[in-house]
Amino acid sequence: MSPLPGPGGLSGYAEHFIEPDGYLDFGRFGPPSADVAEATAALTTQAAHCTSHTVDELMGQEVRARQAAARLLGLPGEGPDLDRVALLPNASTGLFHAALGLPRGTVLVPAHEFPANLYPWQRAAALDRVRPVPLSPDRLGRITPDLVRAALTPHTVAVSLSAVDFRTGFRADLAGIKQVIGPDRLLIVDAIQGLGATVLPWTAADLLVTGGQKWLRAGWSTGFLYASDLALERLEPVLTGWTGVEDAGLFDGVGHRAADGAQRFSITNLSPIAAGGLARALELVERAGIRRIAAHISVRTDQLIDTVRSVGGLVLSPTSEAERAGIVAFAMPATDPALVGKALEAHGVTATVRADQIRLCAHGSTTLGSVDLVHRALRSLRRS
Repeated sequence: MSPLPGPGGLSGYAEHFIEPDGYLDFGRFGPPSADVAEATAALTTQAAHCTSHTVDELMGQEVRARQAAARLLGLPGEGPDLDRVALLPNASTGLFHAALGLPRGTVLVPAHEFPANLYPWQRAAALDRVRPVPLSPDRLGRITPDLVRAALTPHTVAVSLSAVDFRTGFRADLAGIKQVIGPDRLLIVDAIQGLGATVLPWTAADLLVTGGQKWLRAGWSTGFLYASDLALERLEPVLTGWTGVEDAGLFDGVGHRAADGAQRFSITNLSPIAAGGLARALELVERAGIRRIAAHISVRTDQLIDTVRSVGGLVLSPTSEAERAGIVAFAMPATDPALVGKALEAHGVTATVRADQIRLCAHGSTTLGSVDLVHRALRSLRRS
C-alpha cells in the first residue's frame, strides 16, 4: 500500500476543487477544477468581446491542449510526436473513426463493454466493414493477454477494449495484450476510466481515445486521441472533414488529401473554449503529478474496500493494487442496491447505483471524511 495520506485531499491538487465531501462518482463525472471554470469563463468573455484577432487567438487553445495531452501520455509536447495527438469532443467519436476506418476483418471486443465501445462496431458491421467478435472475460471479469491470445484468428485485425473496466475497475495489461496481438494488429483503447486516475503504458495502444469529463476533470465536450504509425497507416480516414486535410484553409472547391498525422481524424473545428478548459485540466494533473494522484487514489480505494468489508459488503472489484484503478464496485448481501443508494444519499454520498451493484470512485481530492460518510451510511443499513 502507498504511504497513508492526511485526512484531506492531495496537497497541491485538492485545493483546486470545491465538490463536497462524499462525492465519489468520478467514474460518471469528475467535477472540474476552479482552474477550468476560470479558463472557460475568461475565454467565453473574450469571445463575447470579439475583435478581428479574437478567433485566431482562441484557436491557439487547441495546440496548448494537444501539447498537454501528449505530455500526459509520456510524449514530448512538441515536434513530430505532437502530430500523433488530436482533440476530440468525446471518446465515442474516436471509436467511430476506428470502427469505420479499419480494413475488413474481425475485431475482438469484450462482451460486457460499456456501450460506447459496442455501438461503433455494430454500426460498422451493418455496413459490412468489420465483424465484432465478443471476447468473454474470465470468472473474475478480467480480459487478460492469455484470453486475447486464445481468441485470435488469422482474420483478427484489431482488439478494442477499455483500459479500465467501467463495472469492476479491472485495469487491463495493455503492454501484455499488445505483445500478444503482435505488430500487425491494432490495439484500440478507450482510456476514459483510466487517464487521470492511474499510470499505464498508454502508447502501447495503437489508437487511444478518451473524454475529459471523468478522471481528467475537464468538463464535457473535451477529449483527445493518440494514433501510432500503424493506426495512421491502417485506418482509412472515412470521417475526415474539412479541418482534417492538408491546406485546410485553402477553399478552392477541390477535395484535399487527408493530413499526415492524427489531425486527419478531425471532422470540423471544435470549441476553443472547451480546448482551453481541457488544457488547464491537463496542466493541473501535470503540476500535481499523475503518480502522486494515483497513489492518493490507491490509498483511498484501500480505505473504501476496508469500509465495505467491515460492514459485511461484498467487494466486486479487484483488490490487488496492480489490477485496479479508482473504482470500487460492491454489493450488500440480501439488500437491494437501490436501498443502499438511498442510505448513501441520505448521508451525503454521491455514488453510481445500478441494479446489481454500487460503484464508488475516489480521486485526488477525496478526503478521509468521504470514506467516513460511506461507513456511516452502510452501518445505518446494517442497523436497520
